[in-house]
Amino acid sequence: MSTFRPISVSRLYRMIAAQIKEKIQDGSYRAGERLPSERELAEKLTVSRPSVREALIALEIEGWVDVRVGTGVFVTGPEVRMNASALPVAREDAGSVTSDIGANDLLQARLLIEPVCAELAARNATQEQLEQMNVSIMTLPHSGSPTAHNDTLHLLIAEASGNAALASIVQHLWKLSEASAIFTKLNQHYVYDEVWEKAHVEHLELLTALQKRRPKAARVAMHAHLMGISQRLGLDANDDRES
Repeated sequence: MSTFRPISVSRLYRMIAAQIKEKIQDGSYRAGERLPSERELAEKLTVSRPSVREALIALEIEGWVDVRVGTGVFVTGPEVRMNASALPVAREDAGSVTSDIGANDLLQARLLIEPVCAELAARNATQEQLEQMNVSIMTLPHSGSPTAHNDTLHLLIAEASGNAALASIVQHLWKLSEASAIFTKLNQHYVYDEVWEKAHVEHLELLTALQKRRPKAARVAMHAHLMGISQRLGLDANDDRES
């Protein structure tokens, strides 16, 4: 009697990473050598540059390459890979938070959920919640931990939507983002003071829409903010829906 075999869905960036790793292993690219640019790799593999970027970040986490922003991506030596392989690997049990979700997937999910939360928050937020959002936004530019204030703001908006299910989804997406090694590494490479300044401007536009109780404007502002994040990280998270 025949049985079904489990179906495994391979993430595109993992498939790209596997091909690049194969080229390193067969000696096509040697230790210390710079890999082709993201654009060149995307053309060779007929995939998008954002997918290549995620693949390169995944390879960096595994110790195969060293991503030097503004300079290029260089093949590392065996000792770097040995050190990387010694790091603990997160388990992916059914009930646990996985660390293998790509940044693009996370931002696409946020684009589906958070603009709706902002729209509802423009209708349902209490004055106290709006004041708390204002504090988070105004504190962020001068803070030594802008990420914490940014996280607080987004979770406050989700809570202010008045929909407990949506708020719970956003909280879970935040846990997935924190557990995602790729999302974390992208932030380390590409989020700096100038990026936070741009985010601050976007936050102010969002806050204005919320304070003026303009649901559609709040939704559009949140969508624009998330697309700004996607662009700054070099991703392509557009969900192809109208705002």
